[in-house]
Amino acid sequence: MKILVIDDEEYTRDSCRQILSGNRYRVTEAKDGYEGLDLIKKESFDTVILDLKMPGLSGMDVLKRIKENNPETIVIVITGYASIDSAVAAMKSGAYDFLPKPFTPDELRVVVKRALEKRKLLMDNLYLRQELKSSTELDMIIGHSKAIRKIHDLVRKVGPTGSTVLISGESGTGKELVSRAIHKHSTRSNKPFVTVDCSTLVENLFESELFGHVKGSFTGANATKHGRLELANGGTVFLDEISNIGISLQAKLLRSIQEREITKVGSTQAIKIDIRIIAATNKNLQKEVKEGTFREDLFYRLSVVPIHLPPLRERKDDIPLLSNYFMNKYNKKRRKSIKGISERSMKALVNYDWPGNVRELENAIERAVVLTENEFIEPSDLYYYGLSAEIEAIKDRTLVDVEKQHIEKTLKMFSGHKIKTSKALGIDRKTLRAKMKKYGIGS
Repeated sequence: MKILVIDDEEYTRDSCRQILSGNRYRVTEAKDGYEGLDLIKKESFDTVILDLKMPGLSGMDVLKRIKENNPETIVIVITGYASIDSAVAAMKSGAYDFLPKPFTPDELRVVVKRALEKRKLLMDNLYLRQELKSSTELDMIIGHSKAIRKIHDLVRKVGPTGSTVLISGESGTGKELVSRAIHKHSTRSNKPFVTVDCSTLVENLFESELFGHVKGSFTGANATKHGRLELANGGTVFLDEISNIGISLQAKLLRSIQEREITKVGSTQAIKIDIRIIAATNKNLQKEVKEGTFREDLFYRLSVVPIHLPPLRERKDDIPLLSNYFMNKYNKKRRKSIKGISERSMKALVNYDWPGNVRELENAIERAVVLTENEFIEPSDLYYYGLSAEIEAIKDRTLVDVEKQHIEKTLKMFSGHKIKTSKALGIDRKTLRAKMKKYGIGS
């Protein structure tokens, strides 16, 4: 834990340092408000001990600037007995507590301990708020096929080890689900699980998102930000679609993994972190290494334990189980009472080649649950999705034919709009473009 003491009296600074040094505390000193604010720009502190009465920039002004730029920083004000009113005013301005001078070593230790507990609570809440922005309901890893049994076995074995894991597989196969299962089976299960979707971040914001930034480090950096790696301290970071990170940032990520520390954008101060990395990709990273678009040293650092998730078309035995699971899930969520999936509908679902994998199957079942007026999901309930028109002829056509026609129908349904089409299919735009090129669909 890092503590900054801002006081113009050398005796007070020295006393605080001697009392607090050790016990996992690292104490930094500043002789006035200007020096203190300058240190805070370069480094993140868990707690600041601030004297209210200082020449030049007053403690109250320093407090206001700290809370403006670093609202999660816990500030303890120290003051003489004659200025208790000022201490109360400081607490109204955001100070956590105040300590009158002179104070005993035990009094200082107690108030700092409480402040750091408050800081931990604030950081946990900050993590939860960020997690809720992108979180989805966590399902179990459903299936009884040989491939899924192997995945379950790997999760149980690798979970407690703390090893770095690289999960590969097509879009929609459940890479994040597996990463969460690994985290749940680890010794870090009660710590944060932080997801970074590398496919959706703007390239010039990657570094800030991962490592954080200090106020004023670039245009639009109006306040200091904690990066995803810092938010995950003690827990697990899931780097989804890792291949989308550029070469220069790959080098910085590798350095952070090796050195177990990060440096915020605009800062020179290294921050120690303790995280487990789980990465995922829908690409062949070994091929990308050969092509020079992915660093070989980072690849080997990430793939200590590789796990490959097979596409749904290679584990069709799991489709009935998955379909019924999703039906029950959306029965409850949409307040419906569908009794089951008809034999003809299930046959079509099993025989269909799902380009969007489990995600696409879930979308199909959810739509059917929402739209059906029957007791069972019938072929007609799958019409909007694009399957029912194929049910009668599906046995006489190849899976490639079915997939091509399904993509064509979905494109037509959305008037050629690729973003809407990819969402409906449960695949990303890159996968859709690749499928269209493969089948010679559109331009």
